[in-house]
Amino acid sequence: MKKEVRQLREKAINSLVLSLDHFNRPWDRGRTEAVLILLDHSFEMLLKAAIRYRGGKIRKPREKQTVGFGTCVRKGLTETDLQFLNDEQALTLQTINGQRNATQHYLVDLSEHQLYFYAQAGVTLFRDIHDDVFEKGLVLELPERVLPVSTTAPKDLSTLFDQEVGEITALLAPGTRRKMDAIAKARSLVVLENAVNGEYGQPGDRDLENVCKRLVDGADWSTVFPGVASINITREVDGPTLSLRLTKNEGVPVRLLKEGEGAGAVVALRRVNELDFYSLGAAQLAKYVGLTPPKSRALVDHLKLRKDDLYFKEFKIGSVTHSRYSPKAIDVMKEALSVESIDDIWAAYRARQKATR
Repeated sequence: MKKEVRQLREKAINSLVLSLDHFNRPWDRGRTEAVLILLDHSFEMLLKAAIRYRGGKIRKPREKQTVGFGTCVRKGLTETDLQFLNDEQALTLQTINGQRNATQHYLVDLSEHQLYFYAQAGVTLFRDIHDDVFEKGLVLELPERVLPVSTTAPKDLSTLFDQEVGEITALLAPGTRRKMDAIAKARSLVVLENAVNGEYGQPGDRDLENVCKRLVDGADWSTVFPGVASINITREVDGPTLSLRLTKNEGVPVRLLKEGEGAGAVVALRRVNELDFYSLGAAQLAKYVGLTPPKSRALVDHLKLRKDDLYFKEFKIGSVTHSRYSPKAIDVMKEALSVESIDDIWAAYRARQKATR
């Protein structure tokens, strides 16, 4: 094992142990944030160690920074020579990363049941990836006492959501004046729904308010969170070890279909209104990414986003054709800017235009 791989693997295990250490501490100050931030970091280090162990690259040519979390997941899931993830593992990774983003950057209220679920599912997934890639038992690297502990572990995702939705509606009861608390609690549920749908951005306040309103009006949570309704928690007990995994419900495949594919399967992402999904014009996209419209278009062309219907679609309304982008494009473009120079991309774009003229 090369030194770089060994050090990345060691950092991953260190962060995992620290995450579980915070989970098991008997006080709550900063506990949720510490557990999720350290757990997320442990996975990024593990993914990079696995990619390098299998001969892949985690840094683009002439770039100082290594690639981000999302790129690591895509490499582990889609690159044939590296592949060490399946769809359900990628879903769990996206969910943990989304919860970390929410708790690190704003307000989110995770119940003890949810925190336990992510901690235990994280340990299970970390062990699965580690043991498969490195052919070494994670149990040999951890103190025997480092295990998530809960006196009221959730038995299934349906029960967990029933409890969470009940608490949200109670917080929104007339006269309680706890709308912000309800929104903070709803945020963690929407993050999971977004992860199932392959969406990486954080939900906005208006989205959360709409979710809360639907729940208060009596909508069943399975209709508010259709993606979550298509997955469940699988528990496996082997002696003192508990494995917890996000899995697809039998007969309900969860996958992201591109435009034009068959609709025979139940799909996690349901585009009820196409214009709601492709909600950004070119100027709006440029503003969110922090670029001028011309440079934004140069980056779009560089990443070939207009050739992928996850990010771009044209709509003809009357005699006018409108170019629209999905919010997914923002995350892809920001990630690209973290590892590539917009000046180089702009220069290459101008050179192509000049050659075309």
